[in-house]
Amino acid sequence: MYYIEDRKMEVIADQLHTSRSSVSRLISYARQSGLVDIRIRSTADGISRLQWEVKLAFGITPHIIPCAEDMGAVERLERVGRYAGKLVNQFVRPGMIVGVAWGSTMSAVSRHVQLRPMSDLTVVQLNGAAYEESAAIGYAAELLERFAGAFSARIEPFTVPAFFDDPATKQAMWRERSIRRIRDIQARMDVAIFSVGDPLSVIPGHVYRGSYLTATDHAALLELGVVGDVATKFYRADGSSDGIPLNDRSSGPELDILRTVQRRVAIVADPGKCHSLKGALAAGLITDLLMDEQTARNLLRSTNVHPD
Repeated sequence: MYYIEDRKMEVIADQLHTSRSSVSRLISYARQSGLVDIRIRSTADGISRLQWEVKLAFGITPHIIPCAEDMGAVERLERVGRYAGKLVNQFVRPGMIVGVAWGSTMSAVSRHVQLRPMSDLTVVQLNGAAYEESAAIGYAAELLERFAGAFSARIEPFTVPAFFDDPATKQAMWRERSIRRIRDIQARMDVAIFSVGDPLSVIPGHVYRGSYLTATDHAALLELGVVGDVATKFYRADGSSDGIPLNDRSSGPELDILRTVQRRVAIVADPGKCHSLKGALAAGLITDLLMDEQTARNLLRSTNVHPD
């Protein structure tokens, strides 16, 4: 609770029905007995160098989160989510429109967004979440509510399917006034916050492991050289997205629209997503990149820059 979940002693004491001093003694005993091993690594210089090399290579603003190389996937995601939840505060100002995509990484971030009430702030959902077997709207709604709750913002949900069965149905839906209103809000975003999806990731995201895509869809993406997606809009390694039929059925914002947003914040907590991340960078979809240390190193190695 204390080291992994980052809970305060008072909260732990309440949950365990004991006193704060008892919790403090237990934590001290854990250190003294060797159950918890605390090591301090001098990484400041290394992180600074990594950030500079990423900025130089890609022309973006990187924020690198220290993580041990052997850290497990769940712990890494939680670490990045905790740090990113604090960092996103610096991108948000009163009166802004903040677009938020949904997914595993964004859900982890939403659990740690720091309380900072603001006036006249709007949080808008970037892409639909519904699909055939489950509405999944509740999952996206909970994520949005955490962001909006931290900022005392107004929520603008986008209650449409993640993917339409027929592009013509999508075009008809896009003509509806209620949908046009949400899309107009999306087009006026000041900040977009998202992660990147990877069809080949060892730990696939919701879009790839759920029933959003059929086996035929998966095969088509691989055949077309798709390496990833942002808010369910797919792209190739060179950043191109033309000629990908699934994009015509996707509810996510057009990548051309996303590129016009002044600040585009990507959060990545998976070293295996480098191909997807590089594709998003090639597409010009990112201005600020929050990622763990190993992802940063893998990204540089994949561009023939070899960090120490």
